[in-house]
Amino acid sequence: MAKKSKSKVSKAKSSKKKITKVHLFAIVVILGLGSYGVIEAEPGNIITNLLPDNSSVSTDSYISDQGTINVYFCPREDCENAFLQFISSAENSLHCALYEIDMPSVQQKLLEMERNGKLEVRIVTDDDYLKEFNHSFVKVDSYGLMHNKFCILDGKKISGGSMNPTLNDMTRNNNNLLLIESEVLARNYEEEFAEMWNGTFKKGEKVRQPMLKIGDTLVSNYFCPEDQCAFQVKEELKKAKESIHFMTFSFTNDLIGNMILLKKMDNLTVRGVMDIQQVSKDSQFHVFSNQGIDVLKDGNKYKLHHKVFIIDNETVITGSFNPTGNGDKNNDENVLIIKDKDLARKYLDEWEMVYGEASDFIKD
Repeated sequence: MAKKSKSKVSKAKSSKKKITKVHLFAIVVILGLGSYGVIEAEPGNIITNLLPDNSSVSTDSYISDQGTINVYFCPREDCENAFLQFISSAENSLHCALYEIDMPSVQQKLLEMERNGKLEVRIVTDDDYLKEFNHSFVKVDSYGLMHNKFCILDGKKISGGSMNPTLNDMTRNNNNLLLIESEVLARNYEEEFAEMWNGTFKKGEKVRQPMLKIGDTLVSNYFCPEDQCAFQVKEELKKAKESIHFMTFSFTNDLIGNMILLKKMDNLTVRGVMDIQQVSKDSQFHVFSNQGIDVLKDGNKYKLHHKVFIIDNETVITGSFNPTGNGDKNNDENVLIIKDKDLARKYLDEWEMVYGEASDFIKD
């Protein structure tokens, strides 16, 4: 059996030139609202009032469901075995949208399941990696990236997170693999999968039921580009009251980056780790570092592949979505926002390990 971390959810250009004057002006104006909410208006709309932001999370629009949430962290846990056990338990259908599939054990299992003929196996992948797994039950996206990493099992369970079923992602790169039982969430993913299977990429319908409760856990679910993932992540970060911890592969998105800066200027604890190979001239790493944010380059000689934000030690943002322009506009992606303190603690443990490795890397 794979070792696992389980969260039961009732079965229930100087140092400051990187920020332009426009950015600084916007930040000052927004912070000048004091206890008032950050007010945003679409072009042509008029802001008619400035009301204090005393709102709390309303659960009125969340549909209730029962299920469980399990998380595995690669490579320190056995993600390969966990994923194999998950897909092997399918009885009627297995639908997967996987950016890349090169793990031999996973390839073999998928072929066995399809050839067995007892269940429907359908795979969507990116055309860059079709050569690794080219079969009649596999379809491809040839525009932008089909960057998802999810499977739906029997219309009842999903796998998600940042992990591709590859040798590197399962055994070398820092990743997270979520296994979630929820028929409501699975329905969202089935509808997204059906769009791609039928040839609709990058322009499908918005998610039908973005907010749900699995037991007592609030979960939000979005798909890019149709659900504006960068905006959704920014809005969740805006709710932070105490802290933001992040570990990201690639991070170039200004919308999300500016919200991080606002929270730092509002005296929240903001700390992060980024993949060293992705720290380019366009990376938010330089902006954050120049503004005094505690951000490090990772110490994994392979990759830090997480796409994770942890808010106030109780909310986790994860999925396939890198906070980049391509991730938001040009790729097929998915985002999960999960409010659960036990799950957040597990992600914080992973963050602390990754941060510790980055600190050790600096010392060496």
